[in-house]
Amino acid sequence: MTTLLTGGAGFIGSHMSALLLEYEHDFVVVDNLTNSDVSQLKKLEKFFKKKIPFHKIDIRDKSSMKTIFDRYEIDSVIHFAGLKAVNESVNEPKLYHDNNVVGSECLIELVCKYNIKNFIFSSSATVYGEPVYLPIDEDHPLKAMSPYGQNKIDIEKLIIDNPFFNTRCATKILRYFNPVGAYNNGLIGEIPRGIPNNLMPYLLGVVNGTYPYLQVFGDDYKTNDGTPIRDYIHVMDLVEAHLMALQDNKLGIDIYNVGNGKGVSVMEMIKAFEKVNKIEVPYKIMPRREGDVESCYANNKKIGEILNWKANHNISDICKDAYLFSKQLKK
Repeated sequence: MTTLLTGGAGFIGSHMSALLLEYEHDFVVVDNLTNSDVSQLKKLEKFFKKKIPFHKIDIRDKSSMKTIFDRYEIDSVIHFAGLKAVNESVNEPKLYHDNNVVGSECLIELVCKYNIKNFIFSSSATVYGEPVYLPIDEDHPLKAMSPYGQNKIDIEKLIIDNPFFNTRCATKILRYFNPVGAYNNGLIGEIPRGIPNNLMPYLLGVVNGTYPYLQVFGDDYKTNDGTPIRDYIHVMDLVEAHLMALQDNKLGIDIYNVGNGKGVSVMEMIKAFEKVNKIEVPYKIMPRREGDVESCYANNKKIGEILNWKANHNISDICKDAYLFSKQLKK
């Protein structure tokens, strides 16, 4: 049987492809390539010496998607597809709703029609908004601060309110914190489109000479060094959580945080990067950025207890692997 990866050519989707190739698990990728390209999959094909079934399809195209379900014996779906830039979503809320929410509605219709056994949705910690308490567990109130975060809440609701996912499908909603890092000594990694909003891609742009310095937005927060705190998870730990979720066939819906469970400040990340890669990162302190929360990190106890998952990579691993990939991009 075959797993369908929507958005499987993107950052997380391509790393999921790598893990499934390692385990010799059959899968097919669909992606409209709006914010990705096939270069990552091509690298994997060369490395593993195996062809990856790929189809350039928008999940809103029901007719084309139906041909995929008809052609392959799909028994599970991992839904990564979606636009993901928080700032862009603020400027283009209708675009984000149509692509992310309407697209998911179309996919969900087919998942139900074809009686898919396992369904995993790629959600986000952005559904929580400003933390009411820390660490954030799965029962934390949902209050998104952007259209992107609201998209994730809306899609979760589509799933939760659908009887199929509650009674006939092993359904997992995984709320990611901050995925970073890269696969296998830099073979594949994150390729940002435009100017990155996230810390690690921008930091890599600085050390590779694309930007003159790293902008650190605020050093007056009530944290150990004044800079914001986030939960960074290695992308391979993240996709490992998907594999474990895929192997759990219990019917019904489970929601899991997927994060390291530890907060790391911006300055701690800079220092860790400098130490492990033996390179200086120039930076400047800037005013706080509107909409940024002070601290955000996960309580990951639930996924550890139920799926026996844990994060195996630390911040040094993340910094080393991300830098190895960025050096490949320069070649």
